[in-house]
Amino acid sequence: MTYLSRRQTLALMGGAAISPAMGGCAQISPSTRAVETASAPSLGELAAEKGLRFGSEINYTQLSDRPYIDIFTRECSVMVPGNELKMYTIEDEPGVWNFEPGDTLAAFSQSNGIGMRGHTLLWNYPRWLPDWVNAQEFESSDEAAQFLTDYISRVASHYSPHVYSWDVINESFNDTTGELRESVFSNAMGWDVIDHCFHVAKASAPNAKLIYNDYMSWEDKSANHRAGVLKLLERLLKNNVPIDGLGVQAHIMLDPEIPFTSQKQIAWSNYLKEISDMGLDLLFTEFDVNDRLYDADDATRDAEIAAYGKDYMDIAFANRSTTDFLLWGMADQYSWLQNFRKEGQPPARALPYDVNYNPKPLREAIAACLKGAPAR
Repeated sequence: MTYLSRRQTLALMGGAAISPAMGGCAQISPSTRAVETASAPSLGELAAEKGLRFGSEINYTQLSDRPYIDIFTRECSVMVPGNELKMYTIEDEPGVWNFEPGDTLAAFSQSNGIGMRGHTLLWNYPRWLPDWVNAQEFESSDEAAQFLTDYISRVASHYSPHVYSWDVINESFNDTTGELRESVFSNAMGWDVIDHCFHVAKASAPNAKLIYNDYMSWEDKSANHRAGVLKLLERLLKNNVPIDGLGVQAHIMLDPEIPFTSQKQIAWSNYLKEISDMGLDLLFTEFDVNDRLYDADDATRDAEIAAYGKDYMDIAFANRSTTDFLLWGMADQYSWLQNFRKEGQPPARALPYDVNYNPKPLREAIAACLKGAPAR
């Protein structure tokens, strides 16, 4: 695989995305870029040409934003609910089931011919479990297993067969130690909590692809996390657990102090190859570019975000086991990263469309990567 410098990457994107501060040519105006995007193939169409699925996270409250939904339905062939299928939405209180937000999004996906992923049957992380669940005192592993069977079977069967892919388990490993995260379920069942959830999901949604989803990344600080996830996947396959793939969240950080060098890119590519060599699919499930640590004007930030994103996406698409690439939102105002800006920092520019629904260089980078991806 050939890795390009940022300047080479931006040149391949047409050069116009390079900011004046980087010595490039003049900026493309937002209106010009919008016109060119409207007449070009959608990202979903470009992905389909290569045997990939492209899409984004969506929340049901966004359905009333007509300009946003116009972008979403044009660009995306698949979608994933952000919060609507999580336990804290569906059963935030014991025995009180709330499927309405998820059902609203399921109806939206069906009426627009957009495929739907499910996220997540179990977020095995106490911080994101309902208080009443964290308060459970299971007397045995069997009791914990029955609790999960009751919940997962009801949710997975409710959306079967419409949901084509489920994040069965989300973030079950400590990102510092790489060890299984403690939770009311892990404490009762150990590693078997993961096996059990996959078996129940398979019985309840037999045609869905079943995925383990986590946020391991390429940085040195993620080494233990990567190792823990690799150990999990090896164990699941050895035990004949019905897992189909790994979901890589891909919330990547643009950090000038930790560059994504050629050596780092090769190491990350090799890690992904270890997983695909197991016969597992790769799904990039929550992509965005966090620019919180990057201090520059908007044009320079946009150019750097696009170049870094292209480096990352080229590696993702080069692996022929990659099947899905989803963003965590399509327009900046809906980025979850807006909630993590320090006072005085400019708003995040993490996504391919800005707050005025204009396409940005990141959208061009995604299109370029999809055009250059090998078919599968």
